[in-house]
Amino acid sequence: MRKSIAVPGIVAAIFGAVLIWFTVMPVEPDRADAADAGLVASGQAVYSQYCAGCHGPNLEGEPDWQLRRPDGTLPAPPHDATGHTWHHSDTALFDLTKRGTAAVVGGGYRSNMPPFGPLLSDREIWAVLSYIKSQWPAKIREAHERSQQK
Repeated sequence: MRKSIAVPGIVAAIFGAVLIWFTVMPVEPDRADAADAGLVASGQAVYSQYCAGCHGPNLEGEPDWQLRRPDGTLPAPPHDATGHTWHHSDTALFDLTKRGTAAVVGGGYRSNMPPFGPLLSDREIWAVLSYIKSQWPAKIREAHERSQQK
């Protein structure tokens, strides 16, 4: 009789633990979400620490960002509305950030953009992209969101 009571009790305890786990644990983002205030706030902190040195504290990029340097690399582009960041999908931006531009473009392409995968978690990368996206004017954010649905 004890075995028949123990098995359902154990199953119920495991089910309860799994339910609590999924209720308490944050969901991993799979895109940049400018409407998620928590993600945007943590992204701003990560951006300040890892990105602002090249891309500027106000997402303005480096001067003459479209002109190649003597070594063949391009200066860091702006991530504000004046740049081209918003022309790329969330997935492409995530990949560029995680793996680095040279790895994504391939073919011997030279870039000063390092891979941040070894330094940042996927959540931190999505947070940075959420922060960047949150700084775009509403019209650009809307256009970017529409382009994601294609």
